[in-house]
Amino acid sequence: MSILQLTDVNAYYGGIHALKGINIHVDKGEIVTLIGSNGAGKSTTLKTISGQVIPKTGQVLFEGKDITKQPPHITALSGIAHVPEGRRIFPRLTVRENLEMGAFSVKDKKLIQERMERVFHYFPRVKERLDQRGGTMSGGEQQMVAIGRALMSGPHILMLDEPSMGLAPIIVEQIFEIIHELNREGMTILLVEQNAYQALQIAHRGYVIQTGEIKMVGSGQDLINDDIVKEAYLA
Repeated sequence: MSILQLTDVNAYYGGIHALKGINIHVDKGEIVTLIGSNGAGKSTTLKTISGQVIPKTGQVLFEGKDITKQPPHITALSGIAHVPEGRRIFPRLTVRENLEMGAFSVKDKKLIQERMERVFHYFPRVKERLDQRGGTMSGGEQQMVAIGRALMSGPHILMLDEPSMGLAPIIVEQIFEIIHELNREGMTILLVEQNAYQALQIAHRGYVIQTGEIKMVGSGQDLINDDIVKEAYLA
């Protein structure tokens, strides 16, 4: 059953046709990855889902509801958590305050604490840095906080935009292990990632996007083994 579906989505930045008839779907419990070169339309796809970009034509359905022109804050409240490229945590707020911002709509203090403990389970280092200001943390630590903040909202689907960008290889491994663990525990994930091999290794399915168009779709393993994908993205 598809939790998220984009049908014939066309989006523009001014006169630039950024998405050209995009059709993708994400089933409940899947990791789906979107790979492609810089400027291919990966981030724009996520922004279109979260409501930051309004498509000119086409439809975005989430849990069977049309959210195509829904404001971003309503989309977030409906169960879509978007961790943007570059992390974008609040640098002057402490780690605790950043996490609490993720649960801004939750009134139940017990639930907030339960979700925070869950974040600590995945990211023990975050617990050690609770009173530290976000802007003083390393890139890897900030990425952990950004994902943790998204989890605080209790999302039905987690969208990650380039979670490995600028991180040391050992931190990248840790982040991908946690993404995989989240999925094993039932989280549906839509992953945009420049590191195509890492992404396809954990993905159930993948889409290859090029200049705003979906060029290929297949299982993660099939795309890893595809000669065209190997030459373009895995070399």
